[in-house]
Amino acid sequence: MSDILIAYFSMKGQTIGPGMKIINVEKGNTAYVAEFIKDVVGGDLYEIKTKKKYSPDHMKLIHEAKDEIERGERPELIELPESIARYDTVFLGYPNWWATLPMPVVSFLEHYDWTGKRVIAFCTSEGSGFSHSVDDIKKHCKGANVEKGIHIIGSTAAAAREQVTAWAKKIIL
Repeated sequence: MSDILIAYFSMKGQTIGPGMKIINVEKGNTAYVAEFIKDVVGGDLYEIKTKKKYSPDHMKLIHEAKDEIERGERPELIELPESIARYDTVFLGYPNWWATLPMPVVSFLEHYDWTGKRVIAFCTSEGSGFSHSVDDIKKHCKGANVEKGIHIIGSTAAAAREQVTAWAKKIIL
């Protein structure tokens, strides 16, 4: 079996829940999906974390995210893996922010050489799916085989173990 990394960015605190209402969560939606994938495929789990602290207020956070994207900002990350050379397959998870990747994910992607890697995207959102995020991953992962994986409705992520497990079993074969 190839070496696998499950790298993900996830936000806890305020988020959009069922019925499009703002709720507080102790674990981010994408974190649940990443953990479910790890339970099936094994590998190493790595959470993309920023030095910058985002607003705990969801409505302010989404505007911060939009500003980062518009400015092309690359938030500084903490505790980056020294290398990803030993990994053949990287599952890459993120919430869909403004139809693309959160900029901390871009910071992570630009740090490494992706030549020859298999990159499998998974994302959470309340209905916008992948939008153009997979195409954006391809721009930052030159030389990789980038695949669209699974989209999970964020407010259902904590209960999506069966769905993620079935998908992960198929994708890793």
